[in-house]
Amino acid sequence: MAGAKETPRQKLISLMYLVFITMLALNVSKEVLAGFGQMFYKIKDANARLAETNEILYEKVKTNADDKEGKWLGHNRTAQRIKQESDKLYDLVSKIKNEITEQQKEKDPELIEFQQMDKGDQLNSVFFGPDGVSQRGDEFVNQINDYKMQVIQVFGSQYPKSIEVVEARFFTGDQNSNVKNKDNQDQPWLAWNYEGFPLISSLAKLTMLQNDIRQTETDVLTTLMGKEMELETGVNESNYITLLKTEKGAYYSGEIFDGSVILGRKGGAQNPNSVKISLDGNELTDKQYELIPGGIKLKVDAGRPGDHTLTGDLVFLNDGEESKISVNQTFTTISKPNSAVISADKMNVVYRGVDNPITISIPGIIDSKVRASAPGLKRVRGSKYMLSPQKGREVKINVSGTLPDGKRVSSVSKFRIKEIPKPTGFFRGKDGAFGLPKTSLEKGRVEARLVDFDFDLPVKVTEFRFRAPGMPSMVIKGNRLNSKAVNSLRRIKAGQTIIITDIKTAITGSKYRLQNPSPISITIN
Repeated sequence: MAGAKETPRQKLISLMYLVFITMLALNVSKEVLAGFGQMFYKIKDANARLAETNEILYEKVKTNADDKEGKWLGHNRTAQRIKQESDKLYDLVSKIKNEITEQQKEKDPELIEFQQMDKGDQLNSVFFGPDGVSQRGDEFVNQINDYKMQVIQVFGSQYPKSIEVVEARFFTGDQNSNVKNKDNQDQPWLAWNYEGFPLISSLAKLTMLQNDIRQTETDVLTTLMGKEMELETGVNESNYITLLKTEKGAYYSGEIFDGSVILGRKGGAQNPNSVKISLDGNELTDKQYELIPGGIKLKVDAGRPGDHTLTGDLVFLNDGEESKISVNQTFTTISKPNSAVISADKMNVVYRGVDNPITISIPGIIDSKVRASAPGLKRVRGSKYMLSPQKGREVKINVSGTLPDGKRVSSVSKFRIKEIPKPTGFFRGKDGAFGLPKTSLEKGRVEARLVDFDFDLPVKVTEFRFRAPGMPSMVIKGNRLNSKAVNSLRRIKAGQTIIITDIKTAITGSKYRLQNPSPISITIN
């Protein structure tokens, strides 16, 4: 808070008092009433803005109390006490304003017909009576004095310089609540300010009293914040960090890196006073950057492919004191491509009859901007594709895309198309020639497997031919021996061999026809 020197706002209040006195002797003109009306609304708007500012300051004091504790706990108690007392008096004034404008609002809800508010009967009936100031008038003055004493007690004891300002702002007369009128006679402060004045002028004065209350809150809060408020307006390490701003995510070798190192707080518009920054350990020259509000704009070669680090300090001067904002940022340079990168995820060829996973991308170009085409090719998501080869022994994949600098990149890759290899026949987990007892033959089943194949295809056996010594061969549907084949086993002796051949298979969900699996030879144990 400042001393008791009269401010422009206080001079305005004094001028209002002179106008009020003059109005007692003169017929109030429409222009004067309109002037007070405009003043009423301007002060009302100012009160709303002050209230918003105060809420922010109250929250900052509370946040500091929660985060830092210490002295801020006491500051927060002081702030909350001032808020409680201020709201109490502010609400009392609002109640009186609503009461004296009740009749006017019935015909003028927005209170804009200033020329109709030229009488003072409404407020006179609240503050005055036949014997002078009424009981409610005395209570009103006492409430102002009580608020003044509370502010001085709670806040003035810590900051004595504020007492004089508070005394002047809420002055209500001498010990008898009297002031000297134009005839140098004692007159109650309340009567000198409000008795007999037009309604609109009383509204303006009551609203000004509310402005004094909100302004007192602001003074208290800004004083409590002290150097914290100063730190917020300066540039220092406590409220700023450095950020690297780039026009794109990566740069090609040989390009000019045009990134900007800026302060990480909105409103940091002060240019650095000096720069001490190195790129990969080499200090930058003044030709490699330019000063911009809140930081510097770099003009350096992007360098070789890989990560590059900027370290050092941006130096600012605040009131002659040097503040260093540290810089520690990294950007990445990648090689400029001249062709697309295409790879088969599981093999160097593609197989007919299955969906072959393919990855297609161009470094430096986002996947959605890459175009790829080939017979049987479809995009799954991003850079992932599925290729289902059709006819022929070779498939070509055409890929194209546009680099950030507008240049077009295209490429063609060839893949050989191979058939799915011949499956191997299995019985009870064994293939080729092996021995088994008769009972194992009865319970086993014929299988077909793609040995050492990269795709796990669901192959099932649909039929096979069963050959036993001295008996005609038989075709069996399914993958198990039927009752006729089981009965024939009873006539087979140990050491004799049966053959399972002509095994037919199918891939679930596909029309592709596999080659017949290799036969199985089983010797009876």
